[in-house]
Amino acid sequence: MRNNYSRVLLLSSSPRRAEILKITGIPFRVYSSFKVEEKLYKNPVTTAVKNAVSKVLAGYEVQNHDEIALAADTIVVVNGKILGKPAGTAEAREFLKMLSGKRHTVITGFAVRLPSGEIIKNFEETAVFFRQLSDEEIDWYIKTGEPFDKAGAYGIQGFGAIFIHKIEGDFFNVMGLPIAKIYDILLDNKIDIKKMAGR
Repeated sequence: MRNNYSRVLLLSSSPRRAEILKITGIPFRVYSSFKVEEKLYKNPVTTAVKNAVSKVLAGYEVQNHDEIALAADTIVVVNGKILGKPAGTAEAREFLKMLSGKRHTVITGFAVRLPSGEIIKNFEETAVFFRQLSDEEIDWYIKTGEPFDKAGAYGIQGFGAIFIHKIEGDFFNVMGLPIAKIYDILLDNKIDIKKMAGR
């Protein structure tokens, strides 16, 4: 099994994605000093995957020959509407009202770029069920500051966990990085990232 890589180059400013790599023991470094315009397409999966590819390409010049570049883009879809990160308090409140008492889908598109230039891309979906939220709960949650850097204006790993009564699918996908799906796809391409820790 081919394994000529020492670590992952994580192209993200998300502390959640870094946390997932850390708890799974995968060596990595973070590079987030790049600007990519996240675009919105009619198809949610296309939106997440194409934005992830744009991010992984943005790391081309800083990727070392022994690194696997990894980028992801997470969106929330409710009633056919794509929710990214809220632009401010009003939009955060609007998003949370839309999610209240409903089932929504979290989609994370991801892209892996090998030093050869080959790009492996895919996505994961998870269904999330929100309890009914009161206006007081929404106001309280917004005051925590948590909604503003997260797709759909909530974080499953933070205060927002109390609003979720069920999920169907990958928990880590909702956090922003479906690590099990990524691992399986890399294995299919003869890359075993769990062996990096032993290098």
